[in-house]
Amino acid sequence: MSDAPKARPKVPEGKARFLTTRQKEANEKGYVGYDTIWEPFQKEVPYSTPKKP
Repeated sequence: MSDAPKARPKVPEGKARFLTTRQKEANEKGYVGYDTIWEPFQKEVPYSTPKKP
């Protein structure tokens, strides 16, 4: 067995319709996390008061 620390392979960026995931750098314990970026699902329209009759 080797005494060298195991390195995680670099994972490519994941793309879905509204979601993007990216691999973070490993911390001092070797934990590798992931960033999750969500795209907005719907458009926001500024509110305007309705016309009075």
